[in-house]
Amino acid sequence: MIPARATSTKVRRRSDAGFALVWHGAWALAVAATTGGLAVLGGLQSGPELAALGVGGAAAIAGAVLALLGGPGRVGAILAWGLAGAAACHLTGGVSGPMAAWCLAPAAAAAAFRDRDALALGAAAALAAAAASALDGAIFQLPAADPAFAPWLGLLALGTVSLGMAAGLIGFQGAAQRARRRRAEADDILELLDLQPLLLATVERNGRVMTAAGATIAGQPADALAGRSLGLLVAEADLPVLAGALHAAGRDGRATVYVAPPGEADGWLEIALKDAGAGRFVASVRDARDQLVRERRLEAARVSAEQQNAGKSRFLANMSHELRTPLNAIMGFSDIMRQRLFGPLGDRYAEYAELIHESGSHLLELINDVLDISKIEAERFELTIETFDAGDAVEAVLRLMRGQAERAGVHLRGVLPPTPLMADADRRAVKQIAINLISNAVKFTPRGGAVTVTVQASGDTLELVVADTGVGIAEDDLERLGRPFEQAGDAEQRAAGSGLGLSLVRAFARLHGGDMAVESAMGEGTTVTVRMPILASAEVVDIRARERRKG
Repeated sequence: MIPARATSTKVRRRSDAGFALVWHGAWALAVAATTGGLAVLGGLQSGPELAALGVGGAAAIAGAVLALLGGPGRVGAILAWGLAGAAACHLTGGVSGPMAAWCLAPAAAAAAFRDRDALALGAAAALAAAAASALDGAIFQLPAADPAFAPWLGLLALGTVSLGMAAGLIGFQGAAQRARRRRAEADDILELLDLQPLLLATVERNGRVMTAAGATIAGQPADALAGRSLGLLVAEADLPVLAGALHAAGRDGRATVYVAPPGEADGWLEIALKDAGAGRFVASVRDARDQLVRERRLEAARVSAEQQNAGKSRFLANMSHELRTPLNAIMGFSDIMRQRLFGPLGDRYAEYAELIHESGSHLLELINDVLDISKIEAERFELTIETFDAGDAVEAVLRLMRGQAERAGVHLRGVLPPTPLMADADRRAVKQIAINLISNAVKFTPRGGAVTVTVQASGDTLELVVADTGVGIAEDDLERLGRPFEQAGDAEQRAAGSGLGLSLVRAFARLHGGDMAVESAMGEGTTVTVRMPILASAEVVDIRARERRKG
């Protein structure tokens, strides 16, 4: 990317060169028009007058060409104008001749270039041309201009120099105004640099500061750092760190380090270096003490939050464990009552016993889910890995859930593999994944709908797909599903669950190195796919079968 200052400079130079070209072209046009007019009206013949006009036109053309060459070309053009002015003056009678005014042409050309340095050279060249012409007239017998053409030549010389000088000065005045504006902008930028909280500097590769502006850092004003080492801002113990940063910036193009300032144990500086080419860096230095304090506070807050979360998980795990003991007693006694093991009960009491048992079963499932998710969050859940047929495990879940599906009026169908799919996994976790997915699908599928459970292999990956024709899930809810206690749907649908089912599915899948994906749309049903790389190869299955037979 080209810097804005460099682009502005190039545009300004092209503008100055364009003005000089127009100025020289106007001069050449005036000379050509005068020559043509005199030739038509007065019969201008070859002689000193025509030669003088030719010299002036040649100087205009040469100046236009040299103006395109930049600084050296301007010097050459001004010198060419000095020679042309002296020559025209010599050919038409010297300083007393009609074209003596052309001795000032170098000064006019210098003004047209709109360059302060060129003005001094133009004035010197004009003075030299006038002095040479005066000395020339004192020593030599100079040719005199034809009296018939002298007024016209004088008018041309005076007009071109006057108008050329005026145009050049006007252009130069515009350039001077632009220069003043640039200086004012530069002053504003320097003031802004001085007021901002950073110290900005250009630094050589050895750490010597070339220029600096901005805030006072480590007791060192910016304007006092020029020509001194950047190491003045750094404690002696951290100088090797700064040297390493300079080396890294030279190698990688940029580097950032945190160092202590001299004599400030609690101080903290951030020094950022960026390669600026030409063997130098741009450095920014700022007091990072406040940032360090903020980072320490954030770190303390993070640790506190993690401790609170771990405490919450431990509390839930302990509470769930304590609740299961009395709940098992409640379910046991209610089961005895509903089965009338010790004699008959009234219909209402039997109904109450059934409700107590159902509510206890639901509460026990919720407590088990909370206990599992708490162990997983606390990283205390341990998988019990064994080898088993994943298809048989899912088929057992289908048999268990078929009664719930029939009561809900939902058709439950399983698509199971014809051959065993031997998996190395936690059997209970795999069955829990299937139970949670099928239970959710049945729960949110209207009467008359269908739930299809597919078990298949993809290489060493077990794919468990549960698809339903239920109410579906809104797109906004899809992003939240799978996080603990997050639920989808309206208030009635959310009341039907705890929000732990899918989060446990995802957690169990990830514990086995897999993951869960959900695809759904409102009114079009939901498909949940769990993929886990837990399938054993055929060779491993054969080896284990032989080992079991030997045992």
